[in-house]
Amino acid sequence: MRLIVKQKVVPSWKEEEVNELVKLMKEYPVLGIIDAKDVPASLIQKIKVMLRDKVDDAIVIKSVKNNLFLIALEKADVKGKEKLKEVIKDQKIFVFSKLNPFMLAAMINRMRLPAPAKAGMKVDREIAVEPMDTHLQPGPLLSAFGKLKIPTKVQNGTIWIAKRTVLAKPGDVISADLASMLQRLGISPGEVGLSLQYALDDGVLLPAESLSLNIEEYRNSLIQSYIQAISLASEIAYPEPEALKLSLIKSYKRALHLSAEIGYITSDNAEYVLRVAASKAYSIVAAMGDKAKELGIEGVQLQRPPEGEKKEEKKEEKKEEKAEEEKKELSEEELSSGLGALFG
Repeated sequence: MRLIVKQKVVPSWKEEEVNELVKLMKEYPVLGIIDAKDVPASLIQKIKVMLRDKVDDAIVIKSVKNNLFLIALEKADVKGKEKLKEVIKDQKIFVFSKLNPFMLAAMINRMRLPAPAKAGMKVDREIAVEPMDTHLQPGPLLSAFGKLKIPTKVQNGTIWIAKRTVLAKPGDVISADLASMLQRLGISPGEVGLSLQYALDDGVLLPAESLSLNIEEYRNSLIQSYIQAISLASEIAYPEPEALKLSLIKSYKRALHLSAEIGYITSDNAEYVLRVAASKAYSIVAAMGDKAKELGIEGVQLQRPPEGEKKEEKKEEKKEEKAEEEKKELSEEELSSGLGALFG
């Protein structure tokens, strides 16, 4: 008696698919996951073209069966694969990236395409039609225009919209009749796109909420950190060019003020010290009022230092402020790159 064991033959295309996925996993350090639910193939194709134009081959999007991806994950022995397996439930779209997770999320989430209107869709902006030739044949359609209160006329054998008409305002819900009309007119008020759900980078699984950057918050945080760091560095004379410049400015100003307070005069500070002394004398005489006359100093003509001199004292302070302002121009990509560096 012979025992016959049947071996399951794996189609060659599946082996090729798995091998390609393994190659991508080894070449691209960041893996991303997108929910494939309600995502048409045409949208994926358009976004692939948009990504290729922007980042060339830095991002690759693949629509493959989950089981093939999981097999490739094992074969490639990706770090953190067990974490990734736990979130692959429904059908997914897989992303392979050479960009850090934050830049990847920003790039993917920004790509939106116009979408046709659907009944029940809530609009977030005004939808209007302008006077134009619709290129639609007159007939039963005229009643559809009338139902939506769109003024029309028939000219040269086609339906024309007679004047600008607002069809929906922000917050309105699109009816089935309006959705049908907008599609006939080629108006797409909706938006569709992809959203990155997870990213795996060097064994760390990052969910969508961790990948979404509050640009203003991070910008302000970085600016504040820079201001505090440069202020501390200038106080301790940290040997770094930018900090030393501020240290020298502060030291000079403090020495100048101290020399004026104690009346120490040199060829470099004489004018400033005398101006400060004159200003103090003026203040004393002004405070004395009638007493100044009694003491016989009423004829003394004292003048405050010109405003120009005060402005000159503030020039150095403005240099500090300018240095701080230069740090404010941070783009989303720079922030993403910086945060990506923190995660290796």
